[in-house]
Amino acid sequence: MAGLVGRDDQISLLGDLLTHATEGRGGALVLRGEAGIGKSALLEHVVRAGRGRGVRVLGVTGVQAEGQIPYAGLDHLLRPLRAAALTADSPYRRAVEVLHLLGEPEQPTLLAVEDAHWLDAATWETLTFLCRRVGSDPVAVVMAVRDGEDVDRRLTRAGLPELRLEPLHPADAGTLLDRTAPRLTRRLRDRVLDEAAGNPLGIVELGTSVARLGDGALSSSALPLSTRMERTFGGLVADLPPPTRTLLLIAALNDGTGLDEILAAAAVLVGADVPAEAIQPAVTARLVAVDERYELRFRHPLLRSALRQQAAPADRRRVHAALAEVLSASPQRQLWHRASAASGPDEALARELTDVAIAAASRQAPLALAALTRAVQLSRDPAARGHRQVSSCLVAHEQGDPHAVRRLLGEIDESALRRADRARLTWLRETYLPVAWSGPERLLAYADLIDMMRRDGDPERALQAMSDLALRVYYSNVPAPVRDRFTEVTLALGSIDDDPRVPGIMLLVAPVEHGAAALRRLERLVHRMDLPPALRSDLSIAAWAVGAFDLAGTFALSAAAELRAQGRIGVLSQALNAAASAYAALGDTRAAVPLAAECISLAEETGLPMWALGGSLTMGLAEALRGDVAAAHRRAEAAEQVLSAGRRLPMLALVQRIRGVAALAEGHPDDAFRQLMRIFDPADSAYFPGHQLLVLGHLAEAALLGGFQDELRSVVRDLEPVAVRTGSPSLRVGLGYARAVLGGDYRAALAEDLTGWPFDRARLQLAYGTALRRAQRVTESRPPLRAAAATFDALGVTPWADRARAELRATGESRRRPTDALTALTPQEQQIARLAAEGLSNREIGAHLFLSPRTVSTHLYRIYPKVHVKSRAELARVITSSDVR
Repeated sequence: MAGLVGRDDQISLLGDLLTHATEGRGGALVLRGEAGIGKSALLEHVVRAGRGRGVRVLGVTGVQAEGQIPYAGLDHLLRPLRAAALTADSPYRRAVEVLHLLGEPEQPTLLAVEDAHWLDAATWETLTFLCRRVGSDPVAVVMAVRDGEDVDRRLTRAGLPELRLEPLHPADAGTLLDRTAPRLTRRLRDRVLDEAAGNPLGIVELGTSVARLGDGALSSSALPLSTRMERTFGGLVADLPPPTRTLLLIAALNDGTGLDEILAAAAVLVGADVPAEAIQPAVTARLVAVDERYELRFRHPLLRSALRQQAAPADRRRVHAALAEVLSASPQRQLWHRASAASGPDEALARELTDVAIAAASRQAPLALAALTRAVQLSRDPAARGHRQVSSCLVAHEQGDPHAVRRLLGEIDESALRRADRARLTWLRETYLPVAWSGPERLLAYADLIDMMRRDGDPERALQAMSDLALRVYYSNVPAPVRDRFTEVTLALGSIDDDPRVPGIMLLVAPVEHGAAALRRLERLVHRMDLPPALRSDLSIAAWAVGAFDLAGTFALSAAAELRAQGRIGVLSQALNAAASAYAALGDTRAAVPLAAECISLAEETGLPMWALGGSLTMGLAEALRGDVAAAHRRAEAAEQVLSAGRRLPMLALVQRIRGVAALAEGHPDDAFRQLMRIFDPADSAYFPGHQLLVLGHLAEAALLGGFQDELRSVVRDLEPVAVRTGSPSLRVGLGYARAVLGGDYRAALAEDLTGWPFDRARLQLAYGTALRRAQRVTESRPPLRAAAATFDALGVTPWADRARAELRATGESRRRPTDALTALTPQEQQIARLAAEGLSNREIGAHLFLSPRTVSTHLYRIYPKVHVKSRAELARVITSSDVR
């Protein structure tokens, strides 16, 4: 093919991509470059090559007119596979469905996407997410995109391999021109080569035009090449009959490709029937093609672009209005064309689009975001526009699209916002923008705004705004007047026993003053599956903050299950972080590590740095508990830099917890005590009373081993009344251990209800057994030491298990460290192994972890030899033995 002159290296790379796909090693490649550089020619080549190898080929061309219709591009791409319709509303969940669909039957597949930069956002997210997960699937994806700032942003986020096409070498450019227009004079040949500057389409189109028209074809030399080529295509259309030009304009603006639909819209536009034969001149001129299904396709995307750009705005609106009239059977498409036909602000239409967005927000975020975007453009009322902009940000946040959030934040006029929207805007800005957190005074101002909103008769939005800000208040370590004001405003919105959001807010805003009552309310809510998953995720964070780790884990895992099914990765990262944090706080590293790893992976993939940081802090704690001290310190240092730069100083308590536990793991109790005491020192930057509820047990252990009982005694005295007022389970357990350390009565501490607190119970047993051995009560010391060692092994906290075994050896009893096959697995492999051991199929595991069934199978193939098993049944036994050890 003439367009492939000088592209041997690129052809070879694409051939390797196909070869790998046929061998079950999927991959993706983005072809990028300026218009006409040869992307389409290479795409056509790889399509032909794939078909020649027996590869199933599915293709689609991105269309600007479809950019507002969620999944329009994906629907076109998968139309040949309509035997199985997709049901997921999330791009991430839909990507997994597509991978499963492509795996049946067993046949390598090539997905060829032309003009991917014009795909609707939902299709783009689906395909790029899929591209990052095809490593074990026989799927090759090749996408062609034109250069541009928007494309740069999309590709940066997608993180896909790119192949940039550069202009042809002068010799190759001359060869291509000679093939295209062999009889040009040297002067015209040199001018074409100079004007085209190595652009293959420019060489072909300008060469053809010069051969036909002479010097006149080069008269617009001041125009950019892409614009000139569009004008060249536009000139080809100008010679066609008026009915044909009308049909082509409708096709260029339509979000569908059906010829009958185009003809129906033409009849509305001109007021008379337009025969199907009217399209034939364009077919004869090879401008478009009509296939056996009567679907119309353009020869080149620049032709569609030329038709759109050359049409007058009034003509474009009339075409959209005509399309809306004939699409009564497709309300969603009809709505988009009505919106495109609007000639100015239309508040009624904006409200209609907003209603669509509200209905779709929880399950069809791409549709909701597209509807809100157009509603913003049509808004007449500035306050309504601002509310829709803030709502767009929140939808993008839940969907896990931080780039869209940041872009939308920059478009909002804060002065036009209602009070609730202004409060939510503050939360969004401080979550997504690289600025230091505002001080307590700014928070106090927002408490006043929310209260004014309540008094203005908008309590629902006021309560939601308060819910958005609660975690920010918690991590701001606010002074008493600010805390009291937030408490007052929240309780004016509803009591703890009314709206389920209120107890979660109170546990974050005023845990000491209202903690016990709020916690009792959460205990009644924990099994309420009718609560929205995002609310359950919020409640899990509130439960964790007050040390109710069992409640936090239950809320978070139930929320995560539903959020997975919905594909709402933004909130899912939050729920996974809460679950991982709860299990790490309980000392259960086997459960915490895979959850934290998944949180980090999803948060990084979707560009949520603060949730990735939260997952990393949890992973650091788990690594410290497991004895991987070097890794824990690396995470602590990295987090400290980020938190200090952002002035999020109370969160440094999380860093100090890692350092304190790491020092305990290394056997340095004096350093552990010093690190942890920074959380209790009002003069220290890491001072955070809220976190004191969660770390007293570690501090007491450091005091016991390092001889700091006197210092511990004053801490315990201060926290005794706090335990009563907050009802904090972790503080209750920590105080029990601390009292035993100070008074030596471990039996009383062990008699307390420690159900659900295996690490803390084992820590007490270790201390008790050690005290008995040192008192020469050797026989009595062995049972608690055995129990402690077994529990520590089961939790994966090796340093503590080793200490228990060392104490046992001192009694004359030997206990070997058990071999733990699971330590050879990566966190993701551990997740897959556990899910397989629970009896889930490969497809179910894939749906759980956003992986294809084939990828799960590949992981299991690698897992079996690592843990020395050959079947799922044997794997289940290994998992079970590791968990109960």
